Amino acid sequence: MAVFDSVLDMIGNTPIVDCSALSPNPDVRILGKMEGQNPAGSVKDRIALAMIEEAEADGTLTPGKTIIEPSSGNTGIALAMIARMKGYPIKIVLPENVSIERRQLLEIYGAEIIMSPGAEGSNGAVARARKLADEHPEWAFLYQYANEANPLAHYRTTGPEIWADVPEITHFVAGLGTSGTLMGVGRFLKEQDPDIKVIAIEPPLGERVEGLRNLDEGYIPPVFEKWGGAELLDRKRIVRPRESIEWTRRLSEIGIFSGISAGAALAGAVKVAGEIESGTIVFVVCDYGWKYISTGAWTDDLDEVVERAERIIYF
Repeated sequence: MAVFDSVLDMIGNTPIVDCSALSPNPDVRILGKMEGQNPAGSVKDRIALAMIEEAEADGTLTPGKTIIEPSSGNTGIALAMIARMKGYPIKIVLPENVSIERRQLLEIYGAEIIMSPGAEGSNGAVARARKLADEHPEWAFLYQYANEANPLAHYRTTGPEIWADVPEITHFVAGLGTSGTLMGVGRFLKEQDPDIKVIAIEPPLGERVEGLRNLDEGYIPPVFEKWGGAELLDRKRIVRPRESIEWTRRLSEIGIFSGISAGAALAGAVKVAGEIESGTIVFVVCDYGWKYISTGAWTDDLDEVVERAERIIYF
């Protein structure tokens, strides 16, 4: 076992676990990329480190400068961890209806939390952060939705890792949030094999699967447009909140205690598996479930949990 100089050296190189016991087709393997293994607990560790290092390199971020960023949880937590290690003050604009664990983690890492209206979801947090950044040009606004370091982190790390571990991959499935994971991993994989299908998971228009977005709701992340998302994606699959929660619970049957966005990705992967004759699907387990225990998503009545998803951000 290697000895790392710091936890930042632990970011990336996450394992892949066979989840084929949940596949509806015995000729289709479903494999999960276990991003909860990152030190701050999610796939967002990758982009947080990349954005900070890029900002340091180009002079956007200098010693003692304050970082501001909108987040519904994971990116903010990762940025706060790294900012504390590097000595940067950080302000996270956070919807007021996230799980208490996410607020506590931000506080543990020393972030100042600026609340945005819960009813506005992640879009409201983005709008308020952009306004504050305009009012305070002395702050560093990393803006994950438009930052090239976001998809590049996945192009340089996540994609090559998947290709090295699963060269037989036929389909890649991930949630559509900032779109960084889909754009970076998708472009890398298609450069290796143009026949690999890249599939985005999004919620129905007007329904909340927080952490994911429907592009028809009016906000298209600049990263999606810059990286040619419309041409890169082979298709999108709709996953409803109930399906996300059901498949998150199914993951626990094989010992994976994941966040609910992983359940959404798995729900999409299962749909794809039921439509093809054979293949190997890799989906992203974005984080683990520890930050969501207070929501009761695994233990309460399913109907109650689904109804609660309209008020509490689970993802």
